[in-house]
Amino acid sequence: QVQLVESGGGLVQAGGSLRLSCAASGRTFSRYNMGWFRQTPGKERAFVAAINWSGTNTYYGDSVTGRFTISRDNDKNTLYLQMNSLRPEDTAVYYCAGREEILYSSTSYRNRFQYDYWGQGTQVTVSS
Repeated sequence: QVQLVESGGGLVQAGGSLRLSCAASGRTFSRYNMGWFRQTPGKERAFVAAINWSGTNTYYGDSVTGRFTISRDNDKNTLYLQMNSLRPEDTAVYYCAGREEILYSSTSYRNRFQYDYWGQGTQVTVSS
C-alpha cells in the first residue's frame, strides 16, 4: 500500500495563494491515480481535483476550475495542488487520496469512494 502525507496548508488572506504537497511512500507512486478532496465540519468530503497516473488527464471541481491546478512529479513521489485566488469558502481540511486500479471516467475520479488510500489532511484557512 501507499502512505500519503499532506503539507503546505496554513492561513492566507483572500486573493492569496498556497501550494499543497502530498508525499507518497510505499508502493510505486507512478502507478496511482490521485485526487484532492476537502472537508468542512458537518459536511461530506468534496472533490477538488484529480490527476491520472501519468499526469496526462486532470479533472477539477466546478468551484475551483481556473483557480487551482493539480500536478504530480512521479520522480519525487509527490502530488501538488496550486491554489490561487483563494476565497474564504475554500477554507477546509484538504486531503490527498490515491487509487492504484484504473478509473474509467471523470465521474469515477470525482467519487471519493473510489479511492483506497488517504492522507491525514492539512488545514487551509482563508481570511476575508
